[in-house]
Amino acid sequence: MLRFFDLERIDAKKRDVVERTKDFDEIYEVFKPAKGSEQSDRCIQCGDPYCHNGCPLHNFIPQWLKATANNDLEFAFDLSNQTSPFPEIMGRICPHDKLCEGSCTLNDGYGAITIGSVETFVNEEGFKKGLKPKFSQDKIGKKVAIIGAGPAGLSAATFLLREGIDVEIFDKQARAGGLLTYGIPGFKLDKHVIARRVKLLKDAGAVFHQNVEIGKDKTFEELTENFDAVFIGVGAVKGRRSGLTGEDAPNAHVAMDFLVDIQKKIFEEPREKNIEVKDKNVVVIGGGDTAMDCVRTSLREKAKSVKCLYRRDAHNMPGSKKEYINAKEEGVEFEFYVSPKSLVSNEKGEVIAVEMIKTKLGEPDASGRQRVEEIAGSEYKVDADVVIFALGFDTVDYPFFASNGIETDKWGAVLVDENYQTTQPGIYAGGDCYRGADLVVTAARDGRDAAKAMVKMLSA
Repeated sequence: MLRFFDLERIDAKKRDVVERTKDFDEIYEVFKPAKGSEQSDRCIQCGDPYCHNGCPLHNFIPQWLKATANNDLEFAFDLSNQTSPFPEIMGRICPHDKLCEGSCTLNDGYGAITIGSVETFVNEEGFKKGLKPKFSQDKIGKKVAIIGAGPAGLSAATFLLREGIDVEIFDKQARAGGLLTYGIPGFKLDKHVIARRVKLLKDAGAVFHQNVEIGKDKTFEELTENFDAVFIGVGAVKGRRSGLTGEDAPNAHVAMDFLVDIQKKIFEEPREKNIEVKDKNVVVIGGGDTAMDCVRTSLREKAKSVKCLYRRDAHNMPGSKKEYINAKEEGVEFEFYVSPKSLVSNEKGEVIAVEMIKTKLGEPDASGRQRVEEIAGSEYKVDADVVIFALGFDTVDYPFFASNGIETDKWGAVLVDENYQTTQPGIYAGGDCYRGADLVVTAARDGRDAAKAMVKMLSA
């Protein structure tokens, strides 16, 4: 360990930019064993590891880095799976620069440990060698219904199964995974990676009910009658629009509708939207990781041009820095310090341009972030055949909430206590449906911690 003086930080190698934009395959290569061990050997083994504290899951990062440096793959694999429901997924999609790697002691001056790439390596190499996460073989005679097969639901299922509690998962899509399967493009997360985790859960006894929407295909009351507890992990999937004139045009879409539609096209599943961007000028409004997913997906769908419009600068973009860099490498055009004012439509009601105004950063607001101020008289237009709003997501107010006494706040988020229990005993919730749109890793933490609370309740 402590070889950061001798070894520089090395990121996982990326596929050639020309080749990778031709398909939806992952762009990052997995470390080879020698590289994984070498990069882990840079860790200084802090007494108070900031990486551990910077991770929402509080993973045992220094410990599995040490095990990887010592070529003890099995121990590293077990440690990484102990606190995380799917570390090989987190290693691929977490914004490490803002979490564990951003908190690494070496980040200032030497380059943070490539924690995400090592995490992916440990698990992919472990699976290759036949290693598997451990689940209890002893059942306690209790069963939990999980609504939603996304990150929170899969996480809850994982930690319930580890304690011998049976789970059945009800999900409205044709495939399990939620956002992981339908919302995050394959160039960031190959779909076989999710399918492998789902199979591991099935092998451990989980029962999946796909194409089943609670409140429509099955009542919520059936779950409360037939299960010892219920976990709600339905996410926050209602895309935000801007409130601009013309935003209801047929060629103006919210990000998740676009991403889901394209993924269903790849899966050859029935599509509700049939959004096509080939040979079109695509404009994406927003600056987070979802916006980067949209622009990079548009490129792979052979759009004529792709522009990303953001009201602040690159430094202030809320998403991961590496996703912005990847988008720039692949040919996305960025316009900063601009804000949309209205959508310009033709006689058919189709958007043909976005009227923009230039902005500047003013005084900080209550959070300390500089306010966006418009520059009077700076209006101009950007031609557009397709407009995609990547402005975040809101929760969905499902009818079965109110009819079953599950209270929500003024934004529609489910109210839970410190144990993730809703206002109805035995009904738990976690992930974006209670906290609003957030990271996959926080949804995974909610599912894990809610599972622990359910285990305690059901074991009493």
